[in-house]
Amino acid sequence: MKYFDYAATCPLDSDAASAYVKAATEYYGNTQSLHDIGSQASALLENCRKQIALFLGVESEGVYFTSGGSESNFLAIHSLLSNKEKKGIHIITSIAEHSSIHSALKKLDGFEITQLPLNEKGIIDMNQLREAIREDTVLVCIQHVNPEIGTIQPIVEIGGICKGKGILLHCDCVQSFSKLDMKEITRSLDSLSISGHKFYGPKGIGAMYISPHIHFQPYYPNASHERGMRPGTVNVPAIVSMTTAAAKQVRTLSSYNERMNALRLLFVQSLEEVKDKLVIYSSDAQAQLPAIVGMRIKGLEGQWVMLEANRKGFAISTGSACQVGLSSPSKTMRALNVEGKEAKEFIRISFGINTTVADIHELANLLIAIIQDAYRK
Repeated sequence: MKYFDYAATCPLDSDAASAYVKAATEYYGNTQSLHDIGSQASALLENCRKQIALFLGVESEGVYFTSGGSESNFLAIHSLLSNKEKKGIHIITSIAEHSSIHSALKKLDGFEITQLPLNEKGIIDMNQLREAIREDTVLVCIQHVNPEIGTIQPIVEIGGICKGKGILLHCDCVQSFSKLDMKEITRSLDSLSISGHKFYGPKGIGAMYISPHIHFQPYYPNASHERGMRPGTVNVPAIVSMTTAAAKQVRTLSSYNERMNALRLLFVQSLEEVKDKLVIYSSDAQAQLPAIVGMRIKGLEGQWVMLEANRKGFAISTGSACQVGLSSPSKTMRALNVEGKEAKEFIRISFGINTTVADIHELANLLIAIIQDAYRK
């Protein structure tokens, strides 16, 4: 099967897999144990922490390892809200945020949430953001890259607005880490989240950064791991594996994006003969992650198209994997004010390191055949 769902998850990199096995068999100690085997595991853990901090361009003491992006989002939000430097009950986010952000905010008691839409290019409108800010606004949660259409939010500008108002900013960076230069945005953030399986690391591991300059209380009381951030024995092998995958991706960042840009251009050009039947959601080139193509085929339900593609040996998606299977349309479609049947026409194509030019041609030809056959009926 040809895989076009890299935005949902990636295959485990072979070097990352080898690193996992080596760490699991040779550095198996509990990092909290005081004997030499535990100390060796602890030293390896701290080395990984420094490497992830280096890739992010942040202080290593602000990096915490978690089970993934969803837990990172949850813990970061609760940690930031424990900061008492500014009192308030108002939080701003976007309609298009990942479900883990919305669920974490929904669990909060006594807070009022404002959800912003996206403009026609899939970007937060800065004027709407400014107008939404109140005297009691304490937190803004905006993802770096939209997981369904790949648009890149202007986090530096958003961070400048927040800092000027004394508002904390959390950024879900799950889709952007190792695909964009994170050092350009991290000094504008108070916290962020990443997830290993989005960049060819293992599932069930991620990381969170919270600025060490912020005074906060961890969500879990009296936790003994990750400097009191969370309970549970630290998964050192998965952390080593994730760090190995990250190093590989960061090292090849420039060539990776050059290749993804070429594949995106080829894919769009290959659909030229049916372009009047398509709506492709994207922003300007500098605000678009090339590896994600979010689109609608007019008149065809996305789930039907996905199943037809699957039947022919192509794995595509109808949106964020955390949303698929629910009866409601994708949050991104709602954020773009696309409703009803049109919203359910949405499909997502996402490329990765194993995607070839031949794969692109084959998928484009398949979609053309599906469209032409459907319109003949």
